[in-house]
Amino acid sequence: MSNLLVHIESTDQFSALLSSSKIVVADFYADWCGPCKQIAPIFEKLAEQLSRPNQITFAKIDTDKQQDISRSYGIRALPTFVIFKNAQAVKFIQGADREGLSNAVKDLANEANKIETGEGSGNSNGDTWLGADLPRGYGDVTAQVDVVGLELLNWDSEHGNARTLISGSKPKGQAEAKSDWVESDTDEQLMLYLPFMSTLKIHSLHLTSLPGNTDDDTSPSRPKLLKIYTNRPRILGFDEAEDTQVAQEITLSDKDWDAKTGTAKIELRIVKFQNVYSLVLFVVESEGDNEKVRIDRIRVIGETGEKRDGKIEKIAADD
Repeated sequence: MSNLLVHIESTDQFSALLSSSKIVVADFYADWCGPCKQIAPIFEKLAEQLSRPNQITFAKIDTDKQQDISRSYGIRALPTFVIFKNAQAVKFIQGADREGLSNAVKDLANEANKIETGEGSGNSNGDTWLGADLPRGYGDVTAQVDVVGLELLNWDSEHGNARTLISGSKPKGQAEAKSDWVESDTDEQLMLYLPFMSTLKIHSLHLTSLPGNTDDDTSPSRPKLLKIYTNRPRILGFDEAEDTQVAQEITLSDKDWDAKTGTAKIELRIVKFQNVYSLVLFVVESEGDNEKVRIDRIRVIGETGEKRDGKIEKIAADD
């Protein structure tokens, strides 16, 4: 086995690794998992090719021995590969997915080149991209989203998906990068389910929308009327939402959107968002007469609480 792989023996060790290496690629596995053994040589080869001191580190995490770490990141399928940038989980690859790992290699190579040449992505302090300033005493807790349970209704499959919305990368915004944002499908309504791996105290949401030609009714526009629901066990249906109690309803106007980043800071009534294990975000209306809505990124701002349990299963390799 490659001596470049870091075998995680404790939560403290993993936390230290995330702090010391700008990029960490973690292989969550188990000794009893056949698909894990099948793809292990490929992971070792990636470590040999791409490991760079304090820049890119490859780690192995035995889910049976490190259950707290596995629960923290909602690992429910094996193997799962998680890519961390600046200590934030930004990409999850489930199963013995050779193509997914291959694509991740390309992304890592590009990221390594940017690091070595001094280029960067994200906000000015080097953390995951944010479209607005953080309030005092709170942080970006989007990494607590359980990506396995993410759900999205009425989205156009020609564009991005639910995971696109919580990506830590800076939104591209260009028309040719249409997979980098989410767009509604048949009308302007869009519904997103965000389950969390911990109970959260949520202060606010940062919503980024970078529409193009809003004078064209066929092009998407920014959200206007939103309804937020808390602690639902699953996503709501559109009809069901009308009969469900809303935690908060927000109407956005032009002045709410930052002209530079295209981001609106949605401050929540914090008394209603104290112990939150899931959010449903319902975009009811978009701006103007446009028949579709567009969202590029969502960041959840708050603080974490107690971890939640999860169930692990294995996923076989693709033929």
